[in-house]
Amino acid sequence: MRRSARGVKRLVLASHNAGKLREIAGLLRPFQIEVVNAGALGLAEPEETGETFVENAELKARAAATASGMVALSDDSGLCVAALNGQPGIYSARWAGPDKDFGLAMRRVEDELKHSGSPDRRAHFVCALSLCWPDGHCETFQGEAHGQLVFPPRGARGFGYDPIFLADGYDITFGEMDPDAKHAISHRADAFRQMIDACFTH
Repeated sequence: MRRSARGVKRLVLASHNAGKLREIAGLLRPFQIEVVNAGALGLAEPEETGETFVENAELKARAAATASGMVALSDDSGLCVAALNGQPGIYSARWAGPDKDFGLAMRRVEDELKHSGSPDRRAHFVCALSLCWPDGHCETFQGEAHGQLVFPPRGARGFGYDPIFLADGYDITFGEMDPDAKHAISHRADAFRQMIDACFTH
C-alpha cells in the first residue's frame, strides 16, 4: 500500500549537490512544496554502500529523515554506458573525483570508450528517487532516459554528464537543452512523474 505525501509542504533533499537541488526544487514548485538542502541543515552525507541506485537512494533518504525529523527525498542517479558494461553506473559521481570535476569524468568516459575499441555509443541515465519518512517508511521510484554519447561535450546547462548525452530523438545534448525541456524527458522527470502520481495525487 502506497503512503500518501499529499499533506507534505516541506521536505529535506538528502543531497549536497546544488544542481540536483535546483532541478528538484523546480520540479516540486507546482505542488507548493518547499525543498531544504541537507547541507543547509548541517546533515552529514552518509557513505553510499548500496549496490544499486535504489539501495543508495533509500540509504540517503532514510538517514536524512531520521536526522531531521522531516520527510526526506533522495536522488541517486548516474550514467550507464553500454560499451563499458554499464559503467560508471552507481559510481558516476566518484568518476568526477573528490572535487566533483565532471569535465574530468567526461574525459574518462571518452578515454574508456576509445580503449574499449567499441563503436557503440549507446548510454542511458538512471534515477532512483526515494521518499522516506522519519519512521523509516520509504517509497522509491526508478526512471530512465536513453540516448547516445557525443564528444566533445556540448553546452553549459544542466550538470554532471549532461553535455555528452544526446537523448533519443533529439539533436541537442542535455547540456544544451532548456531546463524545462529537459525536465519533460529526463530520467529524473520519469521517476518524478511516477512519485507524484503514486504519492502526491492520491
